[in-house]
Formats: sequence, C-alpha cells, structure tokens
Amino acid sequence: MFLSVFDMFKVGIGPSSSHTMGPMVAAARFLDQMRASPFDFHGLRASLHGSLAFTGVGHASDRATTLGLAGFRPDTYDDEKAETALAQIRETGQVSPEGLGTLAYDPKTDLIFDYDHTLEGHANGMILMGTDAQGDVILQQVFYSVGGGFVLTEEELAAGKATDEGAPVPYPFKSAAEMLEMAKQSGKSIAAMKRANEVSRCSEISLKEGTARLWQVMNDCINRGLERDGILPGGLSIRRRAKGIHEALMAERGMNLTAPHTINDWISVYAIAVNEENAAGGQVVTAPTNGAAGVLPAVMRYYLDHVPGASERNIEDFLLTAAAIGGLVKFNASISGAEAGCQAEVGSAAAMAAAGLCAVMGGNPEQVENAAEIALEHHLGMTCDPVKGLVQVPCIERNGLGAIKAVSAASLALRGDGNHFVPLDAVIETMRQTGADMNEKYKETSLGGLAVNVPNC
Repeated sequence: MFLSVFDMFKVGIGPSSSHTMGPMVAAARFLDQMRASPFDFHGLRASLHGSLAFTGVGHASDRATTLGLAGFRPDTYDDEKAETALAQIRETGQVSPEGLGTLAYDPKTDLIFDYDHTLEGHANGMILMGTDAQGDVILQQVFYSVGGGFVLTEEELAAGKATDEGAPVPYPFKSAAEMLEMAKQSGKSIAAMKRANEVSRCSEISLKEGTARLWQVMNDCINRGLERDGILPGGLSIRRRAKGIHEALMAERGMNLTAPHTINDWISVYAIAVNEENAAGGQVVTAPTNGAAGVLPAVMRYYLDHVPGASERNIEDFLLTAAAIGGLVKFNASISGAEAGCQAEVGSAAAMAAAGLCAVMGGNPEQVENAAEIALEHHLGMTCDPVKGLVQVPCIERNGLGAIKAVSAASLALRGDGNHFVPLDAVIETMRQTGADMNEKYKETSLGGLAVNVPNC
C-alpha cells in the first residue's frame, strides 16, 4: 500500500478539503473529460448530493464548484482572481474554461442542491453535466469527494481505486502490524521506510523540496492566523481569537508565576490560528483534511518552538512518519467526516501528529505506533456536527484539543517501551466500524448534535 506524503498533505484552500477542494478538483477533472470528448458543448450543470448538499453552502461547495468549472484549481488558487471571476459569472451566466470556449452556466439555476437523492457510493456525491445547444445532457459524470481532497469517479470507486496499491514500493505495508514487522526486519525507522517508498516514485531532491514547502505553507498559515483578527464569515459572528490569545501568552513569557499547564494554550493557539484561517477560506495544507488542518502544524510548531534540542532538520521525518500513519487510516478506514464523523478527521490528525512527534523525539517504531494508537483511541466515537454547516463550531477549538491529545499521546508512548495492550490496527478497525454504525445526522450533515442545539444565527 502506497499513499504519497504529497497526497496526504496537499496545499489547498479552506474551509473544507472534502466540500471545497474536492468539488473544485472534480470540476477540473470534468473539464478535462470535456476537452477529450468529441462533442460540441454549449453549457454546464451540476448537482450536489448528501453531505455536499446539506452543508454545501457553509463549506462553500457551491462557490468551489463554480470556480472549478471556470478553470480554477486548489493548488494554484488566487483569491483576487477568483472574486473577479465569480462576479463576472453571476453577471453573464457564463464560464470560459481554457480550451472549451464560452459555456452557459448560471449558478442560480444550473447548480442544484439535491437534498432528496443521496448517491450510493459515498456521502459526498456530485454530478457534473455538459449540455448541447438545446440544453440536453451529452456528457455526465458522477464524482465522489472521499475526504482529504481525494476525488474519485463513480467507476473508479467501483473498481476499488480508493484502495489501489499502485506500482510496487520497497516497503508496501498495509497495516501497522506489517509496518512494525518490516521495521524490525530492515532495522529502519518508519520515516526511513516511508522515504524509501517515496524516492521509488520521485527524486530525493523533489521529496526534500516538497516537504520543505509543505512546512512553509503550514507555518505561514499559523503566522497569518496569529496576526489577524475580526469576524469569521458565514453568519455565526464568530470572532477570531488566536491573535488575542497569542498576544496574552507573549506578554506572560518570562513571568515566574506562569502555570505549567499554560503550554496547552500555546499548543491550542497554533491550531486555532490555522483553523481560523481555514474558516476564512485561506490557504492551508490538508493534514489529512482541512477540518483537521490545525492539529499537525500545531504539534510541529510546539516541537520547534518549545522542545529543547528541536531542529527543522527533523521536519521531513515528522511529515513522513505522520503520512505513513495517515495512509494506514485512509486505507483501512476513513479520513472523511461525512463517512465516519470527526473521529476520522481530528482523530486521524491527532494520531498522525502523535506519531510524528514521537519519532522526532527519539521514539522507536513500536513507540511511534503506540503514540498513534493512544491518540486515535481517545477520539473514537467523535461526531461531526458543525453548527450551520460551517467549519467553525466546534471544529476550531476541537483542533486545539486534538493537538494537546497528540502531544500527550506521544509523551505517554515515550515513557514506555512500545509494548501495549491495544494495537493500532484494532483501533483503526474500531473507528471504521463506529463510523459505519454512526447515525447519518452526526456525519457532517448538520442535522444533529450541536448543529441543532445551538442557535444558528
């Protein structure tokens, strides 16, 4: 099983990897299909289903779909150009993606939120259509946004592409047990095995430069979040808090009376900064999703700024170890809140961050696996019930608490020798089963939990 570190961590835009980035990626793929088609297209239509319909407005799924059909992509997204394009589309009822000319598309009539028909393959389903001069559909494709910005067509999902192993790699572990056995046999760390897998597909220079860029984008996101204040968009009137908390923490530095637990506030503020940026539609890195994008960067920043002897030279190992754990979760369960609740997002992120931190602090493979297990185990059953469908409440604070749990899990694992009662594989399978049993209203539909017990305006 191989899932690249650059698949697990993708530069994109907020507020959601599955509901914002996914639809934009799907639209880009559909445009490619149209370009390869012999038909003469005159228009476009789209319909959003399941969780994409129920929480699509709060997650900007409609905006992302429209921009995607206009030719925008998450990795090269420019906010200023996007706003200009959206204004033109609303005014003209047309889009002009490269190579396809001008096509009729009015978001008010050609983009449908279908609350009545959930598509069979996944909770995040959408249908994109190309029409002829008479308005008849001549090309149609069903897409599923399966979490973390990953998008599959209906045919790809049916063919098992979601669990496709791809070409052989040196260390093809599909489970934590296999991972530990390969580490034992090879004498390599989890990061070293993951690095060998990566360089079998790309150059060492590409890996080094790519992981450095991932951390730069993550860290820049933290810094922006610590500097900005104001009200987050969406109608809940949620005020940004990271800037104020950070300023208070900076003012307390050096005071002899600061309580030891204040370190939790530092960890939280880094995560909150990222998720406030995400909620505002800023640039983030999926880790493994946008809704959980603050956990891993917060733990990395905690490591660099607060752990004696920490070095940026270890960032690549941190990311590689985290990606290895994230790949196991995605391959054997889910990283999608719409599929398995927030345990699949913040829980997975905490497991990845705990593993990465444990590794760079000297943990052996067994301790790293233990750290991931502890972090994920104590997120089991966590629902996804965002108020008003926005990635704000409880999502922003939840990332802070997830980061704290990750640090605690790594610390506990490092206090042991790697031997423990519950294996990571068992927790991942439990998470999968729990997600399957979870009522749909607690899986990113905003039909239950906090979403219905807290005023939405």
